[in-house]
Amino acid sequence: MSRFTNKVVVVTGAGSGMGAATAKAFVNEGAKVVLVGRTAEKLNNVAAELPTEQVLIAPTDVADPHAVTALAAHVEQKWGNVDILVNNAGVVVQGLAHELSIDDWDKQMGTNLNGVFYMVRAFVPGILKQKGNIVNISSVSGLGGDWGMSFYNASKGAISNFTRSLAMDYGQHGVRVNAVCPGMTETEMTSGITSDTKALDKFKDRTPLQRPGQSEDIAHAVLFLASDQASYITGVNLPVDGGIHASNGQPRQA
Repeated sequence: MSRFTNKVVVVTGAGSGMGAATAKAFVNEGAKVVLVGRTAEKLNNVAAELPTEQVLIAPTDVADPHAVTALAAHVEQKWGNVDILVNNAGVVVQGLAHELSIDDWDKQMGTNLNGVFYMVRAFVPGILKQKGNIVNISSVSGLGGDWGMSFYNASKGAISNFTRSLAMDYGQHGVRVNAVCPGMTETEMTSGITSDTKALDKFKDRTPLQRPGQSEDIAHAVLFLASDQASYITGVNLPVDGGIHASNGQPRQA
């Protein structure tokens, strides 16, 4: 399929994991993709596997509003208005709220929440002209709580509701806004769990499909929501979690 031929797509957190898989999937379907991330080396590694003419490497810290403004100007100069924005960049801060610091809070919110706002603010004017769409990467942690991850829950919960509000505000202008909410997915961020058999088994036991997600699982969902096949879908927070949300939370009995 070539659902995105000549579409301009921006993907943040594109240097690894879900962001890299999503960027590659868009390129494979004809899009021109801006790879955004803090580490140029990682972006270059991803770009090395893709056609040069379809990729723009753009090292940027999305937590820096001035850098994001400069990024938007650079992309517009290079390729014009953006059709699709994928806000994937994220970090995790773990611990109990009273034991963590203000710097921890600022780090969590700086990337996960502020970064999404800065990207939306910078790129929506062009997306409105294209009647394009936005896909945010929230999390199952944005739909319910976790133990020891209140800062992360707060940031992703905000993204889930930000997604709904943006969909309401921009729908009248032909712009759709959705979010994908991954469950446990094998990425660099979750390597501490996926490399620990006992820890991973706990997640498998909680997941009806009995496995962690792969980055490609998330990428497929992102591309669907960004495509014309989802033209009447907006304001959705789609769990891609192997069935975790099918449960009412009670412990397994058999």
